[in-house]
Amino acid sequence: MLTVAYLVNQYPKVSHSFIRREILSLEELGLTISRFSIRSCDAELVDEADKRELEKTTVILKQSLVYILWSFLKLLLTRPAAFVTALRTAVGLGRQSDRGILYHLIYLVEACTLANQLFSSSVAHIHAHFGTNSTTVAMLASQLSGIPYSFTVHGPEEFDRVRDIGLSTKIEHAKFVVAISSFGRSQLYRWCGFQHWPKIKIVRCGVDQAYLSAPIQELPTAPRLVCVGRLSEQKGHLMLIEAAGLLAKEKIPFELVLVGDGPLRSPLERRIRELGLAESITITGWASSAEVRNYIIESRVSVLPSFAEGLPVVIMESLALGRPVVSTYVAGIPELVEPGHCGWLVPPGSVEMLAESMKAAIEASTEDLECMGMVGKERIRRYHDASSEASTLKGLLTAETISQAFTNADSPAALHVPSELSV
Repeated sequence: MLTVAYLVNQYPKVSHSFIRREILSLEELGLTISRFSIRSCDAELVDEADKRELEKTTVILKQSLVYILWSFLKLLLTRPAAFVTALRTAVGLGRQSDRGILYHLIYLVEACTLANQLFSSSVAHIHAHFGTNSTTVAMLASQLSGIPYSFTVHGPEEFDRVRDIGLSTKIEHAKFVVAISSFGRSQLYRWCGFQHWPKIKIVRCGVDQAYLSAPIQELPTAPRLVCVGRLSEQKGHLMLIEAAGLLAKEKIPFELVLVGDGPLRSPLERRIRELGLAESITITGWASSAEVRNYIIESRVSVLPSFAEGLPVVIMESLALGRPVVSTYVAGIPELVEPGHCGWLVPPGSVEMLAESMKAAIEASTEDLECMGMVGKERIRRYHDASSEASTLKGLLTAETISQAFTNADSPAALHVPSELSV
C-alpha cells in the first residue's frame, strides 16, 4: 500500500477544506496518507471534521526542541553529503528571496525534522500543497531523505512571488507539479524550461458527495446574496460594499451576507456604517462547513468579486448547490463560471459593473436562476468531483512510485534511505 506524506504550512485550516477532501478521497482509494503541518492554527478551527484531522496531523513546530535539534544533528552526521546538498539549496534560495538566508536555514531545520519522521515510516512520496514555504521544506526534506516530492500550486501568491519562493527551482527538482486549472498550468509554463512542461499536470480541486448528490433546494424569495471568503483586500470585499451602496441608492432591495473573518473586518464594518447599510449587510465571522453550506442554500446567488485567485472552492460549492455565481474574470474562474449559463463575470475592480451584475441577479426570475443553477451543478459533477480528481492524483503518485522503484533497482544507491537511519 502506497504511503504518501502530505505537507501543508498550516493544516487543518478553516480555508483548506479542499485539502481535507483530497486526502480523504485518496484514502478511500487505498492510499495511506501521513499528515504533516509546519505550524498549527488550531485556535481558529470550528469545523468538527477539521478537529478530527488535527488529531491525525503531526505538527513539526510542536515537536520538542530537543527532538528538532537531534534531527538536525542526526542528518548532519549520518548523511553529510545529502545535508550539504540541502544546505546549498537553502542558502541559494535564501539569497534570492526577500526572506533571506536565515529563514531558509530555519526551513532546513524543519526539513530535517520532517525527514527524521519519514525515516520511521514507510513513506514513498512527499506531496506539498502551495508552492511557498511548505514546498521549500518538502524539497529540502526530499534532498535529505531521498524520497521524491511533488506539489500543488494554487495561486495567486506563487505567481506573485516567483523569484522570492524559488518556484523555478522547485519545479525543476519535483517529480511532478499539479496545477488546479489551465490558467495555473500556463503560469507554471512561464517559469520553467519547456523540457519540464510534461511534468506539470492538472488536478482540479473538488467537492464531495455531500454536495454532488444534494438535490437543488428551492430558491429563497428574499433577495439575499452571500459572499464566502477570508476578509482581505484581494477578495474584493471593499468593492462589494461600494457596489451594495450603489444598489441602495437605486432603492433596489437586497440582503448581503459576508461569511468569514480576517484583517479587513473592521474597515468593512466602518464602511458599512458610513454608507448606512447596517440593516442590509451582515458579517458572520468564521463558519463551519455545514454553516457555510446553509448560508449558500439560504441565498439566491453567491458573489465573489476577487482581484486575485486560483480557483475558489466556494464557487464550486455554490454551483454544486444550484446557486449561480457573480464573480470576476480572474485566473481559473472563467474556466468554471460561464456568463449567461451559470452566472455573471465582471472585470475585477469595476464597482459599477459589479453592481449591475448584482442587480441582474436580484431581478432575475426564479426560473432563470434555477436553470442556471442546474447548469452549474452539472459542470461541477463533470469537472470537480473530489473522488474523480483524487483518482487522477493517485495515478500520478502511483506512476511515480513505480518509476522510482525501477530507478532504485537499476541503481541501488540512488535515493535509498539506509535502514540504520530508522528511528
